[in-house]
Amino acid sequence: MTALLDSPQTAARLPYAALAQEIELLLADASVCVPPRLVQALTGGGSLFVMPAFDARLAITKLITFTPGNAGSARPAIQGDVVVFDVASGERRLILDGPVVTARRTAAVSLLAAQRLAPNPAGPLLIIGAGTQGLAHLEAFAEGLGVREVRVASRSRSSAQQLVAHAKALGMAARVVADADAQLADCPLVVTCTPAGRVVLRALPRADAFIAAIGAFTPAMVELDAALCRHFADHGTIVVDTMAARREAGDLLQAGLDVTLFADLRAVVLDPPQAPKGPVLFKSCGWAGWDLAAARCAIQQLEFS
Repeated sequence: MTALLDSPQTAARLPYAALAQEIELLLADASVCVPPRLVQALTGGGSLFVMPAFDARLAITKLITFTPGNAGSARPAIQGDVVVFDVASGERRLILDGPVVTARRTAAVSLLAAQRLAPNPAGPLLIIGAGTQGLAHLEAFAEGLGVREVRVASRSRSSAQQLVAHAKALGMAARVVADADAQLADCPLVVTCTPAGRVVLRALPRADAFIAAIGAFTPAMVELDAALCRHFADHGTIVVDTMAARREAGDLLQAGLDVTLFADLRAVVLDPPQAPKGPVLFKSCGWAGWDLAAARCAIQQLEFS
């Protein structure tokens, strides 16, 4: 029988540390195949995403809508499902909540990148954007890196206050900040996870900084100032989540950078660098392989529960 998991059930089967480990295993799995995702523009500014992937055991498709106009409303910006099939039998095994999978696997990818690349992983952590991804990254970095202090910048003060309250409930020191740029002198860990409609970070980072830029996943989207991106290219290290970023990384493309010159997370996992040069920018655009890793993690959790 197919297991239909709602949001809490999906989250319970995707602990961040275990998911980051599964993502690492997936990157070394030669049986993994990820066809290009289909992104269809919809009337009104939304998009329909169809994202398949498979390995020797499982085949998945994530079918979601992304509706930027829902930001700040009661409706989530991302809605949909991840359907998981058994390759050998063709049977449908799981249906996972699409928004939860998207949030948790994105944060787990950032966690893995930070574990491998962050020069100073202890924090404090600056989160820019207090929505679903801000919450997921807060939890992931607390669980996987042991971060104990966080600062939150958001265009919505109420959302920032809610995220700070959640951080305090987790036992972290947390506060709302008005100027994200001003925090870079104190925060070696930074996550930008906004709707990516405008630049939210301009100041130059610390020499030991790690910035995970999450929000911009199309050429037209942007969170980081072009000069900041070029600073990382000239004086630090840039790593992208996958080679698909050469078509999707709006921050880097708008800065006029050749994205094909940068290593991806697979290269970091399979051939670890001795030490990253200078501050590190990790640019994440999303990939159905991360959703396949989430399906693998969820199946394992179900089998051992």
